Amino acid sequence: MSKLLLILAALFLSGCVAQPVKKDMSAFQAAAPRSILVVPVVNKSLDVDAPNYVLAALPVPVAEKGYYVFPVNTTKYVLEQEGFYEGERVHEQPPEVLARLFDADAILYVTITRWDAQYVLISTTVTVAFEYRLVSRDGTEIWRERMQMQYTPQNNNSGGPPIAQLIGALVNAAIARAAPNYMPLTQQANRQVFMFGPNALPDGPYLEGQKKL
Repeated sequence: MSKLLLILAALFLSGCVAQPVKKDMSAFQAAAPRSILVVPVVNKSLDVDAPNYVLAALPVPVAEKGYYVFPVNTTKYVLEQEGFYEGERVHEQPPEVLARLFDADAILYVTITRWDAQYVLISTTVTVAFEYRLVSRDGTEIWRERMQMQYTPQNNNSGGPPIAQLIGALVNAAIARAAPNYMPLTQQANRQVFMFGPNALPDGPYLEGQKKL
């Protein structure tokens, strides 16, 4: 009896472990997009250069999942010719209009919610956070996700006097704060969201062809 109780308790505890919530992908499956239009990014951070960095990092993981991705520089140029210079203006346009303009199956909207480096004591923490939305050409939202990543550069000086280690940590923190490197975090966030996360994009129609190459 005691062994049975232990087994039941173990099963109960394992069932209480929080599992990632799988989202309903039926709308995505119904839309079955083959081509994805990545439009300019909305920036809610204070860094005016952030949208260009994020936009440049988006196409690769989406294409690696097997979708055709319209070149982002060409997309940006065409939208500017239509009078849409800011990400906010682009996101306000009806998805049907954007899709028809490029003959795209779906539109990817990305918003930067955090892009900063915070100094605390003797360390600097770099943070990026994004919201992602994929909308089909008829205006139906078929996928949504969000991601936040943080990185705190570590002091590599493990030896020497404590004062030297402290100075090294201060220098590393100052460098990270003065010139934070956001791109590794951004690329990691995108890959996690599109490729490896619990609600990653389903494999696209061109994935098998990429594997053969």
